[in-house]
Amino acid sequence: MRFLERERACLERHLPGVDKVLRDVPLLDLEAPGNDALAAYRSAGGPALLVPAAYGGLGASLVDAVRVQRAVGSRSPSLAVATCMHHFSVASLVELTTTGNGFEWAMLSAIAEHSWYLSSGFAEGTPGQHILTPTMRATVVPDGLRVSGVKKPCSLTWSMDLLSASVAVTDPDGGPDRSAVVLVPANSEGLQRRRFWQSWVLAGAESDEVELCDVHVPEALVFYPSPGAEMDPVQARGFAAFELLITASYVGAASGLVERVLLAGKGDAGDRALLVSELESTTAALEHVAADMDTGEADELLASSLHVRYAAERAVERVVMAAAALGGGMAFVGSSEVAYLVAAGRALAFHPPSRAAASEPLLRHLAGAALVL
Repeated sequence: MRFLERERACLERHLPGVDKVLRDVPLLDLEAPGNDALAAYRSAGGPALLVPAAYGGLGASLVDAVRVQRAVGSRSPSLAVATCMHHFSVASLVELTTTGNGFEWAMLSAIAEHSWYLSSGFAEGTPGQHILTPTMRATVVPDGLRVSGVKKPCSLTWSMDLLSASVAVTDPDGGPDRSAVVLVPANSEGLQRRRFWQSWVLAGAESDEVELCDVHVPEALVFYPSPGAEMDPVQARGFAAFELLITASYVGAASGLVERVLLAGKGDAGDRALLVSELESTTAALEHVAADMDTGEADELLASSLHVRYAAERAVERVVMAAAALGGGMAFVGSSEVAYLVAAGRALAFHPPSRAAASEPLLRHLAGAALVL
């Protein structure tokens, strides 16, 4: 069947064997805590997907990464969500190579060589504040920073090798805080992990709690975005990549449900074709924005990625509900997989920024203002 053929071929080209591993394990086993999917993805070199070839990585384009995320999401939404957080951190680190302290290339090379996972401790989605306003705090010490704070939920809590996080650095002279991005080795003294995620949906993404208690971060692992910007181009491009990849992950979850309907031949041809059309048009929009990532203006890219993401939310909602109805009551009661994929697909709405929070900023941006989320 041609549905998902291109995406799974892209996954096989970059990460041989991963699709077979995922295909051969029952969905609900893949979605449970402690499953083997993250280990299999790591063994195939998945953490290096977006690391440029110049640094020893696979050098996949963002278009290919969108296809990979959809393919993975169709097999295991938890794996797609967890690895998306890693790819977001890597994409941000790649952007920092143009403005950072020169150590980014070494970290990217190490990620590729050792298949390290990066979790994301950015302060996303806190009501009433800028989307990347840090919740962790840091003080300056002679050889770096001392960082304290909590991130929950934090995907890849148990599998991460490094935590990437935004922090507010206290000015020792009493001036305003300065924002910074830090990379914290997972074995750092003072880093603690705890269970947090209670839902059965996406439980395999390891979205638990990470707390930093006066953790020392060497100066080489501290990166400062451009001062004075609400969201500088590095942050905007990294977050645009996140929006595209997380959306592709949930389009993948919806695709997994539609694939079941297509294989079972449920409903009439018009209904089945409409499900496919909704997902393929959404995917085309994601790939269009992804193709502009290297040359587009950061502010416009972020706005476009958000417009596509919110349209995708509605499309996924329509598709999963219609696909579940077409699949029929016996398919629903005969296995928890249908209910699981319906619930997993709807979780896209929970990722920041919410449509309600972004509506006014996007309208102001359309009127000519800078995009400030």
